[in-house]
Amino acid sequence: MQKKWIWLLGLLVLFTPELAFAAETEASLAAQLGWMTLIPPSLAIVLAFITKNVVVSLFIGVYAGTIIVSMAGGENILLALVSGFTGFVQLALNSLADPWNAGIILQVLTIGGLIGLITKMGGARAVAESLTKYAKGPVSTQVITWVMGLLVFFDDYANSLIVGPIMRPVSDKMRISRERLAFVVDATAAPVAGIALVSTWVGYEIGLINDAYASIGQDVNAYGVFLDTIPYRFYNILMLFFVLVTSVSLREFGTMYHAQIRSRDEGKVIADDSQPMVDNDADEEPHAEGTIWNALVPIGALIVFSLSGFYTNGRDALLGSGDARLVGLVENAPFSFETIREAFGASDASIVLFQAALVASLIALVMGVAQKIFTVADGIDYWINGMKSLLITGVILLLAWSLSGVMTQLGTADYMVSLLSGSMPPLLLPTVIFLFGAVISFATGTSYGTMGILMPLAIPLAAALEPGNAEFVVMSAGAVLTGAIFGDHSSPISDTTILSSMGAGSNHIDHVRTQLPYAIAVASVSIVFGYIPSALGLNVWISLLVGLLAIVALVWILGKKVDPTEKIKQL
Repeated sequence: MQKKWIWLLGLLVLFTPELAFAAETEASLAAQLGWMTLIPPSLAIVLAFITKNVVVSLFIGVYAGTIIVSMAGGENILLALVSGFTGFVQLALNSLADPWNAGIILQVLTIGGLIGLITKMGGARAVAESLTKYAKGPVSTQVITWVMGLLVFFDDYANSLIVGPIMRPVSDKMRISRERLAFVVDATAAPVAGIALVSTWVGYEIGLINDAYASIGQDVNAYGVFLDTIPYRFYNILMLFFVLVTSVSLREFGTMYHAQIRSRDEGKVIADDSQPMVDNDADEEPHAEGTIWNALVPIGALIVFSLSGFYTNGRDALLGSGDARLVGLVENAPFSFETIREAFGASDASIVLFQAALVASLIALVMGVAQKIFTVADGIDYWINGMKSLLITGVILLLAWSLSGVMTQLGTADYMVSLLSGSMPPLLLPTVIFLFGAVISFATGTSYGTMGILMPLAIPLAAALEPGNAEFVVMSAGAVLTGAIFGDHSSPISDTTILSSMGAGSNHIDHVRTQLPYAIAVASVSIVFGYIPSALGLNVWISLLVGLLAIVALVWILGKKVDPTEKIKQL
């Protein structure tokens, strides 16, 4: 989910002539190259599945894109090979220089250091042993993971980085595959943050809704429309329910079934030929016997400082926005629900989460020294070693952002959106919007960018096809927001998917490969039992209820039961 830099760039393009010229150049490349703009993401995704080496695959995808850009500028193949490489270097530098991206890299590494300290203090093991009292089997373990994912609703990055490391030791003990843990973590990250009433997503989503309605001359309560779209966010809701049903029933299908069977029968939570997204050294024996407070206090500090940081950072942004209504809101009702919502939406999550992780790390360091578990020097070494275990995650994120950058140059999203041109029956519009949102977000790895592309098209188009039908417009807006979640949740080049693999300690491609059939299945149910009936006029709540029942039927028809505890009892 390449968040704020995408829509900030969009705003700058609108108001800065030089950038507007650059945007026209990109659009002309899309018109000139057509289907060739799809080559970079297609190469990266296909090679990732074939080679299981996401770093090499992403590099080839980015390099292919820069070569195409150079050749489109009139260079021959030999010159393009050279300039393409320099173009790749420039993209990587630009990606790392972006404040948002740099903040994400820093927060990932810092949280890695925090996990390293907690592990050395014995906190991780103590929490795992404590949770084992409640997580007595695979069902309770997965349900607890699911509940934790719902509780960390305020940001998908924080969700992926907090829940996975905490539940990993317990999950391993229950012989639950790392692929399955990564899926539960991933499915309660973006799907939850996208529909949470207060989160780092809300401000952006509301802004898109407000601008799209303004383009058709309607002044609406954008937050009210956002709330109205929630029942139409079929994929988000049904995916959360799907995780719960499969966790309680222990029924799996597709590649996830085979991963679970491997873990149950062979005790291998990771396949033999797979490299997890974390260094196994990070899971080594703790330095000392610790208590759960050695984990709960630093993790609690991370959450508390994140929430308070979202508010204070966002409040400062609102006060400096120059918007008289927002300034008055903050000054007159600083702790009202509306103020908190606006502040969370305006906050810079990359900065806030980095700051919170750094403070939590300092607290963990002080606790370890105070308990004489380690010295200050040793504690810093443990913190740095924890960071090292997540260096590969930073490399993959950097390459994924570079791929997104070259696709922006090529106009990949512009070309895909152009396929929407032409008339269509109103019945199919929400489904088509959802499908295009899913395809674009999967190919680009960004939900924010997909929302920014499709929302200005979807609302005017829905209003034109069904004049006076406000509910149909809301349904179409919901299809944009949830279609964009599909790719953010399942694409191998999505940073949320990458972070979920890292948090769960899973091989990234194995995570994607096992998760994708589930994502496609839930997306299919969302269309057949959600968008099509709702577009025909069926009450949305009835459609949602039918969709929930369809999820249960799907799991029972396709799924086979896998109970790891049966094997554990035999040992």
